[in-house]
Amino acid sequence: MSNDPIKMWSGRFREPLDRTFEQWQRSFPFDWRLLPQEVAASKAHAQTIAAAGILTPDELDRTLAGLTRVGERAINWSNRISATSGQIDYETSDEQIGAAIVASAPQAEDIHHFVELELTKELGTLALKLHTGRSRNEQIATDMRLFVRESIDSTLRGLERWIDALISLAESAGTAVMPSYTHLQRAEPVLIAHWLLAYVSMAERDHSRLLDARARMNFCPLGSGAVAGATLTLDRNIAAAALKFEAPTPNSMDATSDRDFAIEFTQCLCILGLHISRFAEELTLYSTAEFGFIDLPERFSTGSSAMPQKKNPDLTELLRGKCGRLAGAATTLTIIVKGLPLAYNKDLQEGQEPVFDAADTIAGILSVLPSFTKALRFRLDTMKLAATSGYLNAMAAATYLTHKGVPFRKAHEIVGNAVRFALEKGVELDELSQDDLESFSPEFGPDFRHAIALQATIDCHNVIGGTATAQVQQALLRAGERAKKRTHPGRTSVAEAPHA
Repeated sequence: MSNDPIKMWSGRFREPLDRTFEQWQRSFPFDWRLLPQEVAASKAHAQTIAAAGILTPDELDRTLAGLTRVGERAINWSNRISATSGQIDYETSDEQIGAAIVASAPQAEDIHHFVELELTKELGTLALKLHTGRSRNEQIATDMRLFVRESIDSTLRGLERWIDALISLAESAGTAVMPSYTHLQRAEPVLIAHWLLAYVSMAERDHSRLLDARARMNFCPLGSGAVAGATLTLDRNIAAAALKFEAPTPNSMDATSDRDFAIEFTQCLCILGLHISRFAEELTLYSTAEFGFIDLPERFSTGSSAMPQKKNPDLTELLRGKCGRLAGAATTLTIIVKGLPLAYNKDLQEGQEPVFDAADTIAGILSVLPSFTKALRFRLDTMKLAATSGYLNAMAAATYLTHKGVPFRKAHEIVGNAVRFALEKGVELDELSQDDLESFSPEFGPDFRHAIALQATIDCHNVIGGTATAQVQQALLRAGERAKKRTHPGRTSVAEAPHA
């Protein structure tokens, strides 16, 4: 028979837990990360039950002060770890703090139990009042929303730094050109700035998606109870306002079982990761000797332990690889929730670690990507040579004929024949003689070579979104203006936003 007072649910049970199962089912070894969120949510709940008469004003003050001390313990653990090692290791401090917190409370099942145990040390039996009108089901739903909301804000700030770096690099590229590709075959010349602005467009969509996800999830589950709502008449607006949520969640069953916000967060990160991975793949290709477009900065590269000449693109390769972690997190969460009956089920515990891992992964990526992007240097002569060879002006040549009244399909065929002839002669289109050109069409006039010169080929794409010089200059200005005006709930003003 067991009547272990440490357990939050021991009254119903007479048989002790299997020790292996007890350790295996604990979430505290990973959900300790939710300590700041749990403390904040517990303070909000304390205010709510105080308004309902469960806590006196003095008890509320003591409870809030006790929760503050529980939250501050992480700082004390960090200080003790630093004193032991002689220095603060910023790369591993979170892991060390977590290990210390978990080791300090071997009885704690989860972060909610831990805070209750620690608060009891501070306040005695008064701490036990805090769980009045509350369930762990609503606590974890609230904590995870707070964690995701903070992670979104952090990701938005990092994403903005990357957008700024892309814009800065595009501005510095000026009117320099490069080949564009379809099917990984040279297609048409474009401005380097135009290529970089393609990634700005992707990143701006990612930014918008994260903002949309943040708005959708910004509702407070506190007061939802275990499944049917709190058993006390609580003013749920108190907790929602204290935690800066838009409002309370409208349905208790949905609130305790909903993980859409976590799925959407990881899916947004997955798409962002795909965009970063595409950027990394192109840079990896362009840095090879076969392309020779980019000289990778040495401070973001490594060498080979066997081949002395190597400079390996480890950063871009890792960016590519980490996209798989982001996709894995989104997939894991989707499969966990698929077919899960309402409302809370223990399966949802497995959804925490993928969210933590995705948040850590994107934070790591965005800690290096903006600086790396700014450090990129292009081999402009090599890129220009590639943009002016291989018949990349063939589309401009066909367009020239259409301006002469030749139907495009016919113009396409004429230029295709001319390209084949030039290939056999080993020359470019602008190197064909006038007689050669007129043998394919009498519409080829003396102005043809000017029409397919590099600048003309670039500027013939003079439409919104095109690579014409004037269009790209305007696109850069608009991108810069959007960056300056960009605000979101985690960034109150442009001046406060950090820049790499």
